[in-house]
Amino acid sequence: MAPIGTSGSSGTAGASASTGPVGAGVEDGSPTLRASAKATAVLFLVALVVLAGDAVAKHFVVAQLTGREPVRVLGGLVYLDLIRNSGAAFSMLSGKTWVFTLVAAVAVGWICWLATRLRSLPWAVALGLILGGALGNLVDRVFRAPGFLVGHVVDYISLFGPDGRHFAIFNLADAMLCVGIGLAILLELTGRRRDGTRIQRKPVEAA
Repeated sequence: MAPIGTSGSSGTAGASASTGPVGAGVEDGSPTLRASAKATAVLFLVALVVLAGDAVAKHFVVAQLTGREPVRVLGGLVYLDLIRNSGAAFSMLSGKTWVFTLVAAVAVGWICWLATRLRSLPWAVALGLILGGALGNLVDRVFRAPGFLVGHVVDYISLFGPDGRHFAIFNLADAMLCVGIGLAILLELTGRRRDGTRIQRKPVEAA
């Protein structure tokens, strides 16, 4: 009976060894796929909200402020002051519209590529803000006057005074883009990876 029992145990162990990794692979893969799908959905949802909010704000500003003096709000903290910007975010490097159109298009493509391997929700929010901000201004450059790919971006937020005298005039897309970049930097500094893992820093041992 002993040989039979030994053979049976060996066979059972062998079966367990062969089926164990397969089962583990399925169990490990399913949560990973769910995490990836959830992070990707959050990324594009955040981007869509930013893009829609930026488009609505620009439509309202163009309709209400064209030909008007700057509007003072929040006790002078903010002035709504419509300008057409041919440069980058915050009206920098005016006259280089086509360059920033190309840069924005590359950034959008890069973020969409990252979305295929994204697992982290905080990173999804950060990249969604960046994507939405980049798309908001890219739409202006593609479709607004003076022409295709060289359109001027609608900027309208001037802080502490009109005409951008204290700080460059910007828009909602610029603001969300900067918030997203700041969040991404914070995630990098705290060791959070886009795949959902986190770098564990070893404690410094006393001498």
